[in-house]
Amino acid sequence: MKKLFLIPALILLSNCLFAQGKSNEKPLYDAALAKKLNGNEYGMKKYVIAFLKAGPNRGQDSATAAQLQAAHMANIHRMAEAGDLVVAGPFMDDGELRGIYIFNVETVEKAKELTETDPAVKAGRLVMELHPWYSSAALMEVNGIHKKIQKKSH
Repeated sequence: MKKLFLIPALILLSNCLFAQGKSNEKPLYDAALAKKLNGNEYGMKKYVIAFLKAGPNRGQDSATAAQLQAAHMANIHRMAEAGDLVVAGPFMDDGELRGIYIFNVETVEKAKELTETDPAVKAGRLVMELHPWYSSAALMEVNGIHKKIQKKSH
């Protein structure tokens, strides 16, 4: 008798879970948010992605290297605050690729202008490889969310 009750209960439970999943499958379109984030009809937009690579001039003494790194970080924060930089971060290994930037610009030329403001690039410690990139306009929300979850500053 318990088995007979258990089978309909499991069927009912699975139907409820399936129905809940289905109701969450298609999010409601928010036209105002799409416009604010400059998303197209697919919720996508143009960016430029930069691969930061080890440059030809990496022989600075440790004090100079530390100063360049501090200035590099300050530049990252400045570009993020200005809305030009969506995401930045280092790679966690010690290879030639040092990190990435995702710029909130539509052209490689504009991204090149921004990379030329980086003290580490100016010093030849880093070089940038730039590529046009197409991704979710929701990336524009990352910096605002990050501030809400960041306990310490760099």
